[in-house]
Amino acid sequence: MFKYNFIYEFKRLIRSQWIQVLSILLFAVFSFAVFNGQQKTQKRLEEISSVKEKLKTSEAQMLSVLDSIEQGFQVSVSRWRLPSNPMTIGNKHPRLVEMPPHQWTFISTGQSDMYSHYVKPTVQANDFELSFTEMTSPTQLLFGSFDLTFVIVYLLPLIIIAFGFNILSYERESGALKLLASQPVSLTFWVFQKLVLRFLWLSVIVILTLYLIFSGNGINIFKEMATFFSLIGVICAYMLFWFALAFLVNIFGMNSAKNALVLIGLWILFVLLVPTVINQVGNTLYPMPSRTIMVNKMRSIKANATKKQDEILDNYLRDHPEFAINDSTQNRTFWHRYMASQALIDKALKPVVSNYNKQLRKQQNWLDKLKWLSPSMRVKAALNNTAGTSTTDYENFRNQALAFSEQWRKHFIPFLYNNTPFSSKDYEHIPTYQYRQKAHSNMATIGILFAIALLMFAIGLLASKNLKYKMNLTIS
Repeated sequence: MFKYNFIYEFKRLIRSQWIQVLSILLFAVFSFAVFNGQQKTQKRLEEISSVKEKLKTSEAQMLSVLDSIEQGFQVSVSRWRLPSNPMTIGNKHPRLVEMPPHQWTFISTGQSDMYSHYVKPTVQANDFELSFTEMTSPTQLLFGSFDLTFVIVYLLPLIIIAFGFNILSYERESGALKLLASQPVSLTFWVFQKLVLRFLWLSVIVILTLYLIFSGNGINIFKEMATFFSLIGVICAYMLFWFALAFLVNIFGMNSAKNALVLIGLWILFVLLVPTVINQVGNTLYPMPSRTIMVNKMRSIKANATKKQDEILDNYLRDHPEFAINDSTQNRTFWHRYMASQALIDKALKPVVSNYNKQLRKQQNWLDKLKWLSPSMRVKAALNNTAGTSTTDYENFRNQALAFSEQWRKHFIPFLYNNTPFSSKDYEHIPTYQYRQKAHSNMATIGILFAIALLMFAIGLLASKNLKYKMNLTIS
């Protein structure tokens, strides 16, 4: 009996105009989302390429002037911009510290519309440590970006709800349930069978759609098999969760209107309300220090250090005898005093920055612990990880940028305090930067979502006695 029901339902789905429209709609929506994500990724690449080109042009001009100086020619460059001065190189010709997008970044905008994806550290200061964000449209931040993650997290559940809210109620309302109940078939397994078939059918549509779109955008699926299957696993687990919810709602035997209202209510709860509440509670429990107060404190510390630069320089040289100069006639310049005071400023600012980072980590830990209350939050985080645009990825980039900034500054300090001119040979040995992408795994998300869905199916099967009782009332 189940075999014939399965075949009948399969033929019914194939012939259904709704399925045909759904397939076209999914392909169109997924295509536009991928196109939109590719546009944002391309814009990001163009920004980085433009900055690289400017730095490359500036570097070529600097090396030309430096070569002329080393050959004894006169150059028409201001004294304070001479490339033989190591501080000129450290400030005017920095290395670009970038977070380039990778092949799957178009999947999710994530945090990329809030955080900077490149910086140019100099020897002067790490001011970007407290301002590691960029100006964006408040409207875009409110509504988010229409990317593949948006379609999967927000729109795909609505399609599933429309696909399965009235599987049982429609049969009752059309009068076919009495005929079905007279057959030697379990109504519970009949509903389960129909939902499983629709889940498989929708999964095939989604997988084929994504395969065609990704291949059309130049992604070699066979070379990126692990990432592709990880992405498909997350999507299918999320879809199964919503089909399991539809199964539970159908089992309790309400009419079609009530089923639709309950499922839409659950969508609002899991996709909108729970994430909002979790974020707001996290902000209340672990409020971030005021950025304005932090900036004012930083300025105050710098102002006090500027007044005592000579004293600070003497103490610095006492602590670093390798930089002391025996020739008393050689005067120290602004840069000697500035770099010495900068070390003191960094030390004074360390508790301020540490407190900010500590609160940020507490907020993130809070979100990580409670993400499982909303599968949409967990799936969104998994897709952000796949795209390399999660908060963790940008925190990783920020730490790498700060580490390179410190390396860059330390490289030029010996030149400054030993009064060593900078040469073309020295330029070959200045630090270089290479972004190291953080590895992620979505196996936990996939496994737990499948487990939750199976648990809901089990609860529905256990509740089948209630369904049987209601069906008896309906037949009688």
